[in-house]
Amino acid sequence: MKILLTGANGYIGMRLLPLLLKMGHEVVCAVRNAERLSIDEETRAQVEIIEIDFLKEVIPGIIPADIDVAYFLIHSMSTSTRDFDEMEATTARNFNTYLKDTRVKQVIYLSGIVNDENLSKHLWSRKNVEDILNEGNFNLTVLRAGIIVGSGSSSFEIIRDLCEKLPFMITPKWVLTKTQPIAIRDVMRFLTGVIGRQDTYNQSFDIAGPDVLTYKEMLKGYARVRGFKNWILTVPIMTPKLSSYWLYFVTSTSYKLALNLVDSMKIEVVARDNRLEKMLGIQTHTYEEAIKMAFKRIEQNLVVSSWKDSMVSGRFNTSLEKYIQVPRFGVLKDEKMIRVEDPKRVLNNIWKIGGETGWYYGNWLWKLRGLLDKFTGGVGLRRGRTHPDRIYPGDSLDFWRVLLADRKKKRLLLFAEMRLPGEAWLEFRIDDENNLHQVATFRPRGLKGRLYWYCVLPFHYFIFGGMIRNIARA
Repeated sequence: MKILLTGANGYIGMRLLPLLLKMGHEVVCAVRNAERLSIDEETRAQVEIIEIDFLKEVIPGIIPADIDVAYFLIHSMSTSTRDFDEMEATTARNFNTYLKDTRVKQVIYLSGIVNDENLSKHLWSRKNVEDILNEGNFNLTVLRAGIIVGSGSSSFEIIRDLCEKLPFMITPKWVLTKTQPIAIRDVMRFLTGVIGRQDTYNQSFDIAGPDVLTYKEMLKGYARVRGFKNWILTVPIMTPKLSSYWLYFVTSTSYKLALNLVDSMKIEVVARDNRLEKMLGIQTHTYEEAIKMAFKRIEQNLVVSSWKDSMVSGRFNTSLEKYIQVPRFGVLKDEKMIRVEDPKRVLNNIWKIGGETGWYYGNWLWKLRGLLDKFTGGVGLRRGRTHPDRIYPGDSLDFWRVLLADRKKKRLLLFAEMRLPGEAWLEFRIDDENNLHQVATFRPRGLKGRLYWYCVLPFHYFIFGGMIRNIARA
């Protein structure tokens, strides 16, 4: 079958793509920016990539007319705390319009469990999108999931941060809300299992694991799997806003996502029917099994996708294309160069920068800068990186965003997502004469920006100097 995969560079889309190809399907990936699709050259050669922004005016003829099945995996919850529901409604209407000119038979939509009478804004928006998609000229199959547990998922990473960093927690009363988590592996089995099945057309199904747990029990279960104890004290006085700040400062989530998550965590998310499990013959994994599987992937460096690589995990929700050309005028620079004896080894060092590897010099200073950034509303260093030695354009890398990662041209270009009175780039490049160039470029915003640059200049002398030397000889 020919399948349209929207949200192809998202957490779910990146997991689904290789499975669809393995099943022998022809896949068309719909993304806002083709350069941000984090796949290797071999996979890229197997798919068709089209650029579409479903928030913008519909452009006829972009989507191939001969698609058979389409996935709607577009979410906007992390982009805004106010109007994400309007954005999601717009994307759904435009999606319907695009598909009018195709022969698509089935659309598969991954939604949220909406069985509670009082829905959060996030869950109401999910249900509203479902209603809009039902107006399309296709058969709609809706899979409603609760918390998805897997390596790189936002829920897993939040639980991991909380448990690993806080052995003793004072928590709001929403940790006593019941939910029914599901392993990412099971989500993939459901998403692929319904392809072309007419008995799933124009129906909605709850999908969930076998365990109904409170968030407190999930935190306890995580600690049990990891082999340590944690102590959780629940208090009734923590407001939603305070809870959001608590999640934001302790975990790697963004404040916007934290605020929307807290709003949803007050609502029970429990499945009411398991018809699809019986129809597809799927036996789902328990919550603790899902945790163990996630860590197995992490330990083997096989994390396929992470929510942190989504643009919504950073400060800039729009395309970064306009930043890929580093400005030459009106900027301040710190340029370093050193000759290297083994360019291949040095390039490998560059591709490992950040995350667990660190920044090759003064890591405690980088951590301090990340902490200051977090306290001023930035992303901090907690995002880390998805893979220890693979980088793709669009990936997050601590408080940087990868603009360009070209091993053939031996060049890596990063753009700062930290809070700054200006814009900053960091570039690494090895020329044909085996010289390693390291260039930090800063475009200040007014007098405040220039004062900032000259205040940190003494630190740059040591940090950037030590960094290029250690990259060259590490």
